[in-house]
Amino acid sequence: MAIERTFSIIKPDATRRNLTGQVNACLEEAGLRIIAQRRIQMTTAQAESFYGVHRERGFFRDLVTFMTSGPVVVQVLEGENAVARNREVMGATDPAKAAAGTIRARFAESIEANSVHGSDSAENAAIEIAFFFAGTDLVG
Repeated sequence: MAIERTFSIIKPDATRRNLTGQVNACLEEAGLRIIAQRRIQMTTAQAESFYGVHRERGFFRDLVTFMTSGPVVVQVLEGENAVARNREVMGATDPAKAAAGTIRARFAESIEANSVHGSDSAENAAIEIAFFFAGTDLVG
């Protein structure tokens, strides 16, 4: 199995409820190592750029507003098949459809306030990691 890196965000709904440690524990229990982590207040410009692929979709403005509504924790995770493993531990986007024990089943408030974001491919992970972190920030 390939060791790879992926990108994760602990969203404002989770940081507001002080769940960063619990989310991190879920990630680590799933075999993922946190090799970079930073708590930030995302600006509107950052959110618009980061989620730019959704610009033409009806939910874009609400997404930007939500992601700038409070602090987030941006992270780089490393492990065997990290992208797929993180997506598995996060659970389905809709927490009502997320498997029991997943982060979203345990902590999400709604489809929008679903506590975490994770890269959907190794290619997107590389882009998302570079958006928030310099290479020297990644300490394995």
